[in-house]
Amino acid sequence: MIVSMQDKGEALLSKCSKGFKSLVRRKQVDSVHVRREGHQLARKLTALDLTAIGVGTTIGAGVYVLVGTVAREHTGPALTVSFLIAGLAAALSAFCYAELASRCPSAGSAYHYTYICIGESVAWLIGWSLFLEYTIGGAAIARGISPNIALFLGGEGNLPAFLVRHTIPQLGVVVDPCAAILVLIVTFLLCAGIKESSLVQTIVTTLNVCALLFIIVAGGYLACKTGWVGYELHGGFFPFGLNGMLAGSAIVFFSYIGFDAVTGAAEETKRPLRDLPLGIGMTLTLCCILYMLVSVVIVGLVPYYALNPDTPISSAFSANGMQWAAYIVTAGAVTALCASLMGSLLPQPRLLMAMARDGLLPAFFSDISTRTHVPVKSTVTTGMLAAVLAFFMDVSELSGMVSVGTLLAFTVVAISILILRYAPPEEVPLPSSLQQFIDSVRKQLDDDSQSMERKEFNDVDIVEQSPSQSDHGEASIQYPLIEKQFSEDKQNPQRRRNIAVWNIALFCIGVLVLTSAASAEYLPSLVRFSLGTVGAAILLCSLVVLACLNQDEARHSFGHTGGFLCPFVPFLPAACILINAYLLMSLGVGTWIRVSIWLIMGALVYISYGWRHSSLTNAVYVPMAYLDHIYRASSSHQV
Repeated sequence: MIVSMQDKGEALLSKCSKGFKSLVRRKQVDSVHVRREGHQLARKLTALDLTAIGVGTTIGAGVYVLVGTVAREHTGPALTVSFLIAGLAAALSAFCYAELASRCPSAGSAYHYTYICIGESVAWLIGWSLFLEYTIGGAAIARGISPNIALFLGGEGNLPAFLVRHTIPQLGVVVDPCAAILVLIVTFLLCAGIKESSLVQTIVTTLNVCALLFIIVAGGYLACKTGWVGYELHGGFFPFGLNGMLAGSAIVFFSYIGFDAVTGAAEETKRPLRDLPLGIGMTLTLCCILYMLVSVVIVGLVPYYALNPDTPISSAFSANGMQWAAYIVTAGAVTALCASLMGSLLPQPRLLMAMARDGLLPAFFSDISTRTHVPVKSTVTTGMLAAVLAFFMDVSELSGMVSVGTLLAFTVVAISILILRYAPPEEVPLPSSLQQFIDSVRKQLDDDSQSMERKEFNDVDIVEQSPSQSDHGEASIQYPLIEKQFSEDKQNPQRRRNIAVWNIALFCIGVLVLTSAASAEYLPSLVRFSLGTVGAAILLCSLVVLACLNQDEARHSFGHTGGFLCPFVPFLPAACILINAYLLMSLGVGTWIRVSIWLIMGALVYISYGWRHSSLTNAVYVPMAYLDHIYRASSSHQV
């Protein structure tokens, strides 16, 4: 009876252990070994195309509204500095994205990187969050285009009747046909091919940039004529103090969200090792410069307290006798929204395609058109969903959930950089169909290893019998302390990896405790201070240990080598994790409740479908050193 109970306990423990391992199983970096017939996208994009996608996605209509609200309530004339600080904070994530994009240039962006470096369950939640972000983001952008089009045409009365918003009396729902039609048009363009859609994106983005350049040049000319009155104030450059400027930086940080759309098109890039980091860098640099120049001009034209929070740029020009400039500003807002809409809908079908390839979603989403070489089925599905949302729902209340998806992605990408540098995956999954080749190669390499050990043992015997070598202090097994040191040196890499993994986990715990204490204003001051102190101590100690550890040598052969490398590791990814975690904690309880409901739904979908159908369910994990031998053996057998 006791033996039976013990056996059942061991079986249960074995099942739990197997279930946990399946949650953290990691996939292989897509490489030349991975062949997917009928699942390849067309590589047609250049660094310029990627920059157009990134700039178009990043610079939305927010810049036409955000500058007024932030300047009036938080920064004053220091708005430019806030944009600069936010741009530098966004650059931390951009550096991390650039390395992972060049090492793992496949569709899926942050989902793909998380699956490789952290594990399947976390990757699923990131992909599920990004799916929500792209859907709500696209619908919200589309709902914002129709009012700007109506404003450009002189009011809603000038719009065709079938495009005008109207309310369904029985439901009290305001429907927006114009938004839904715009989403469907963009969906059609995306189905036409990546080169065709990127060409349209480039044209629309160019028009948007030209509108911003007009604002900068014409506004600068007017400001020079009026003497830059916005800066001649008694409150000085920082009327709200340093805290106000930093609060403004936290708000305008979200205007940089969008550069990660570049990595969504990684699999369609001609030269990913060069073009992906270049596209990310050019996107962020250009956006930061444009934001700063626009803010310099607008805050200089009109005193910050006189800016209209809804139409700051148009009102600034009108105050200086240029009412006609409002048409150019409105046209810029429309083109900015259209470019952002395309950028939001572009990565979503590629994300679904990547998840379907891995078996976490039905294979329907992984189909690629043989004519246009794009995932047409995924594109149509996501486009229809976004169009329905844009038609029926006012998603402004859900816009905070967009920020959660992006910030979660930024955070796990930075964590992935730390894992890649200090504890990269030692084993890779291979399909069970290669089992015979795996066994053959493993046996051959083990035999070779034993032969080598016997040879080394014989060499040691020779060394022991040679007095001339012993006189020179050569190592021999008659010195047990030296033998012990050799044994410890062989174990050092694994011990160093374990220390690194634990300290990465402790660092994340410290960040969570510190940021939670900093944002929990409802707690007593003493409790917040105590929690913050504990979190800061854990954070700093773990970071110091990571800084003192040597990075793993296996990082050099991980993924595609020769691309961009993130500098200042571990400090740069650590700063990125800390900033993004603080912003996540500051989003509010209501947003987190809605996000939690969505993540719970995602967990249920994963448990009921993705976990059971994952392509790694029956995978065989082998050491990285065996990989080339196994593929050579399988290739020679096929020949």
